[in-house]
Amino acid sequence: MWKNNELLEWFISRLIVVIIVAISVQFNFLDYILNFWFVPSGIVGLALGLFFDYLPHRPFVERSRWKNARVYPNPILNILILGQNYHLIHHLWPSIAWYNYQHTYRIMKPRLDEKECYQSLGLLKKKDFLEFMYDLILGIRFHHKRE
Repeated sequence: MWKNNELLEWFISRLIVVIIVAISVQFNFLDYILNFWFVPSGIVGLALGLFFDYLPHRPFVERSRWKNARVYPNPILNILILGQNYHLIHHLWPSIAWYNYQHTYRIMKPRLDEKECYQSLGLLKKKDFLEFMYDLILGIRFHHKRE
């Protein structure tokens, strides 16, 4: 975080939020800030973090290009989360547009099966569900150094 003034940027952005909250307390509009800023940004942040980062990349231990993301096919999710349920397609072929992920998946499914790619959400398996609950509640991961 010390490169390119990233730490300074991090500090200034947090300082701006603290100043806005302090001003809103001073002038009695904290409820407005909480209801129309913090709550919506929290909901959006949670949704983006869950559907665009966490679920597509589980279990976070694979480095193989065929296993560092997953597909959990579902036509409804494909519409709701803009194809992120086919995120492995993005990792394998980044030039394909998100609206073609589902079609590409159907074509490439035999190859994905051959490579034993993750092709389900996996949360209904006991081990995966317990890991999901751990991440949801605590979320601390320790990575071993590679030799």
